Amino acid sequence: MTYARQKHLSYWIFILPGLLLFASVILFPVAFSFSLSFTKWNGYNLPAWVGLENYGKIIEDPVFLHSLRNNLLIVAISVFGQIPLGFLLAFLLHRKLVRYGSSFQTMIFLPITISPVVVALLWNQIFSSSGIVVAVIRMLTGESQYVMKIFEDKQLAVIPILLVLLWMHTGTYMIIYYANLQKMTPSVLEAAQIDGASEGQMFRSIILPSMIGTIATTAIFAISGSLKAFDLIYAMTGGGPAHFTEVIAIYMYVNTFKYYKYGFGSAVSIIIVLLAVGLILLLQYFSRKLERKFD
Repeated sequence: MTYARQKHLSYWIFILPGLLLFASVILFPVAFSFSLSFTKWNGYNLPAWVGLENYGKIIEDPVFLHSLRNNLLIVAISVFGQIPLGFLLAFLLHRKLVRYGSSFQTMIFLPITISPVVVALLWNQIFSSSGIVVAVIRMLTGESQYVMKIFEDKQLAVIPILLVLLWMHTGTYMIIYYANLQKMTPSVLEAAQIDGASEGQMFRSIILPSMIGTIATTAIFAISGSLKAFDLIYAMTGGGPAHFTEVIAIYMYVNTFKYYKYGFGSAVSIIIVLLAVGLILLLQYFSRKLERKFD
């Protein structure tokens, strides 16, 4: 065996375990779900081929459409809320524009270290009729009998969940950006300061262009995480009341494991994958355009 073939074989020996693990954990389940999505199966009898029937029922289901709307709102609060806010907080820490930076950093990052179930129970108490939010509103309005009814509104019920997600995950992006900002060469910013550049000018012209790749990567994390959001919302509201706070993952879970519609649930999971891939490809298109603009 020649040296080139030995080298090629050694690469495959190192890569093969990872490829097998990836295929068994990712590729095979996705392929199996894709094939199952064209069938009607309750988990016991043989699957019956129904073609695109499951997808047609999903698209026509108003519960799914409302779940999709809630998921897109979560994507929006993640990409346009958590990421910019995390970046801003990281910039303030990096430029030492806040006092007691270590304590500030710990306080912002702390929520992500708490279990989502615990966070859900905590915020349920805060939003309850005896919670601090209702107490503050009663104090400000003078209405001693005020009761918070936002969860009874189909369009607004998801807003408290969006606020909790913003509070919980912003710290993660702050830490990522802060770590990347520390890799920047200090002399570049010092030279800009000597030339009379303000903090805002340095942010727009030096820091932001150098962080486009990191921002794009975190946006991918935000999109994929938002589309599979489940634990916090399920523990907080269970998707209720009347499906008002339901998201696609809960919709899939209920149909699959409560109503035993495995083919239908598989079709929902494929839709989640397609949404994630589509949004990520769109994000990569715009990020490449921005990178070319700043090059």
